[in-house]
Amino acid sequence: MLSRPRRLRDHAVVRDLIHETHLSLAHLIQPYFLSSESRAQEPISGFTGVYRWGIEALKKRISADLERGVKSFLLFGAAPANEKDAQGSLAQNPESLLPKSIRNLKRTFGDQVVLFSDVCLCPFTDHGHCGVVSEGRVENDYSVRLLSQMALVHAQAGVDFVAPSDMMDGRVAAIRNQLDANGLSHTGILAYSAKYASSYYGPFREALGSSPQKPNHERLRDRSTYQMDFRNSSEALREVQADIQEGADMVMVKPALPYLDIISAFRAQSNVPVVAYSVSAEFEMVKSLAAKGMADERLMVIENLTAIRRAGAHLVVTYHATEIAEKGWLR
Repeated sequence: MLSRPRRLRDHAVVRDLIHETHLSLAHLIQPYFLSSESRAQEPISGFTGVYRWGIEALKKRISADLERGVKSFLLFGAAPANEKDAQGSLAQNPESLLPKSIRNLKRTFGDQVVLFSDVCLCPFTDHGHCGVVSEGRVENDYSVRLLSQMALVHAQAGVDFVAPSDMMDGRVAAIRNQLDANGLSHTGILAYSAKYASSYYGPFREALGSSPQKPNHERLRDRSTYQMDFRNSSEALREVQADIQEGADMVMVKPALPYLDIISAFRAQSNVPVVAYSVSAEFEMVKSLAAKGMADERLMVIENLTAIRRAGAHLVVTYHATEIAEKGWLR
């Protein structure tokens, strides 16, 4: 027998010598949810070990992250229930939680950290949609104007990359024009180019209180009129091409594990870095299996993230990042 592939699997040092896909902490982005209580560390129902962080508590957390090698963070803010309205007005307020937190973190850490900020209206609207609702539809162009203003507020606060997650048509170009017109050409855009209408977002929506509320029209029952249909792939390529042409500096696929084919297609089509968001239900499935003694959590986490990298993602947004660093799972 001339071909014996097992010779290259004979022991660990050989396997490490020839492995094809590298995973390191530098490839990972840790998401953080914000709380208005400065020292808060608020548990989130159904989201194991994930919290809403007040800014003082978060600074301590990020300081520890930096010491362990995690340097990139995606920030999410939300309006209190009594301050939500139909247009998500608080999202454009420079004194709201998210831009204030960006300013504080950048004053504290400067360029030691890379900060991404979520740009979407759903955590700020009383109806829970990612844009403004008009006559039974999520209205695209007016929503884009509000999202562009939200992105400007984050950029003025000092964020490195704004991350529009709304899936409105034309928002990348509008945001790029808004930033450039205000002297913020150095601020990057991470575009959620293929964000699918997925069943994998449950714990995340609990974290932000961002589920669609009391729809008065079939089109508003969920987000299917603007997030992508999970049965489709070719439109994802149209979306990524449009976002790159409009000025996106990075492009994202969300969720990750059910959409490895889309990640691979993005890598083949894109001339900018590809990011994959390993979402809350992907995280929680691992936690659930590990809690039942049915999986080795470390091995499953590393396998999942390596698969996402192997499919073509340059970077992975994952709730596991700080735990991986804290427990030394990547050596």
